[in-house]
Amino acid sequence: MPELRKDPVTSRWVIIATERGKRPSDFTSMTAAKAKEGFCPFCYGHEGNTPFEIWAYRPDHPEKNTPGWKVRVVPNKFPALRIEGELNRRGMGMYDLMDGIGAHEVIVETPEHDKNLEDLSDSEVGLIIDAYRNRGIDLKKDVRFQYILIFRNYGKSAGASLKHPHSQLIATPIVPKRVQEEINGVNQHFQYKERCVFCDIIHQELSDGSRLVLENRNFLCIEPFAPRFPFETWIIPKKHQADFLNITDEETLDMARILKSALTRLKVALKDPAYNYTIHTMPLRAQGSIFHWHLEIMPKLIQVAGFEWGSGFYINPTPPEDAAKYLREVEI
Repeated sequence: MPELRKDPVTSRWVIIATERGKRPSDFTSMTAAKAKEGFCPFCYGHEGNTPFEIWAYRPDHPEKNTPGWKVRVVPNKFPALRIEGELNRRGMGMYDLMDGIGAHEVIVETPEHDKNLEDLSDSEVGLIIDAYRNRGIDLKKDVRFQYILIFRNYGKSAGASLKHPHSQLIATPIVPKRVQEEINGVNQHFQYKERCVFCDIIHQELSDGSRLVLENRNFLCIEPFAPRFPFETWIIPKKHQADFLNITDEETLDMARILKSALTRLKVALKDPAYNYTIHTMPLRAQGSIFHWHLEIMPKLIQVAGFEWGSGFYINPTPPEDAAKYLREVEI
């Protein structure tokens, strides 16, 4: 029997279509082709082929735009938003608009072209997370920006145009709608129960166990109760923490370990699917936020079609309890 499940954060309903139930092997034909090959500007020794370096971890070679880096951050050559200028908020009759001001950066995760995030060591993944934090702290100083979205596209169908391992960061002058929906849900839950909804989710999932994939000292990896997509996976800090930019060194390493393990399990179970992941954190100018930052991984296994676009309902053929069981049992 299909089920309607309500997301406790956004109050969005999803359809768990159990009669269409899919096992990991049923998705293998939908795994995405990798991004195109050819000359790679992100490779070691090609530093002159990217925009000027913003930040890098360089243990031995401090000179910018030269080899010797472990993680490197550069402006996106084709930015969605541009950093130069003012917002110029204005009206046009009944409509509101502003100039496309923001920051769009690329985090080149490793000098090695053919390694992916799950192939790196825990400490190397930790350097990537540290780059996220460092760039976020720096961009927060720009008063034009209200939000920083950190995301990763893996595979051509997930939007990756280059194969070389990389993530991206976009600073925006507004809070994105998806994030605002989560903030509204968190606030409503707190007003009703005087507790954080994500902390309640953590307590529930640790007690229940059926949707738990992994845990370590500081993080939990789960399949959410009302997932939009098959094998949608969340990583949540156990300790209540609103702002990702406040992550500690110890937490960074634990996050690296659980993220690497989660991506490895998804890769093995689903035959290396394309995916997107994104970090949702509190807005930059929020004061005393009761938000709870987290990372969402969304494998690209099914197409969103007319019913979903027209209704706002997502149809997911794989119950999260089944997905969690498959991922727990993966041998890595």
